[in-house]
Amino acid sequence: MKIIEKEDYNELSKEAAKIIISQIKKKPNSVIGFATGNTVLGLYKELIKAHKKGLDFSKITSFNLDEYLNLPKSDKQSLNFFMKHNLFNHINIKKINMPDGTAKNPKNFCKDYENKIRLNKIDLQILGIGRNGHIGFNEPGSKFTSRTRIVNLSKQTIKENSKFFKNKKVPKKAISLGISTILKSKKIILLAAGKNKARAIKNLIKGKITEKVPATALRKHKNVTVIIDKEANSILRGI
Repeated sequence: MKIIEKEDYNELSKEAAKIIISQIKKKPNSVIGFATGNTVLGLYKELIKAHKKGLDFSKITSFNLDEYLNLPKSDKQSLNFFMKHNLFNHINIKKINMPDGTAKNPKNFCKDYENKIRLNKIDLQILGIGRNGHIGFNEPGSKFTSRTRIVNLSKQTIKENSKFFKNKKVPKKAISLGISTILKSKKIILLAAGKNKARAIKNLIKGKITEKVPATALRKHKNVTVIIDKEANSILRGI
C-alpha cells in the first residue's frame, strides 16, 4: 500500500486527478470505478478541467460503487444525480453503468451488475472512506468475500446522511459493490481529507485487518494508493 500525504484538500484532489489522467492516457478504453461523496468533488472538478483541455473520456467505461435503494434516479439526493451533476454531464463519457435503486427486482439487478463488472474488469477503482471504515456501502461486519448486493446502512451512516435529506425519509438500504468485487480491481486509489477521517485512516493503515473495519481489506490488495491530507493523517503523525 502506497501512502501519499498532501498539504491540503486541493493538492489531494490534484494528485488523484494526475493518477486518473495518466490511466486514461495510457489506456483510453479503461474501465473506471467511480465513487460519490464530498471527498471526490475536487477530483471531479479537476477531471472536468482536464476534459476541457482535451482529455477524451469517450472510450471509457464507468461503474459506480453504490446507490440508495428505492430512490429515483431523478432525486437530487440519488447518487445517479450526484454523478451526472458533478461529472458525467460535463465530460464526453458514453459507457456509463450505475446501480439502479428502483429496479423491479433488486437482487437480480445486483447479480447482473456483478456479472457485468466481471466481464469488464475495473482497471482503476476510486474510493472514499467512512468514519467507521466503510468503503462503498460495505458497513462494519461486511464479509471480505461479499459481492454486489443490497446492504443495510449503519445507524452512523444514516445519521450522517440525514443532513442531505432535509424533510425527507433517509434511506436505510442501498445497493453496493461487495468488498471482493472492489478487490478484483487492478488498481485502487482511496482518498481521505479532514480530521474526521483521521481515525479511519489510522485503522486502515496500522490497525488489525478485520471485517469490523471494511477498508482494512485493501491491505490484501497488491496495488492500492491512499491519498490523504495532513488533517486526515493527523493521528498517525501524532498531531
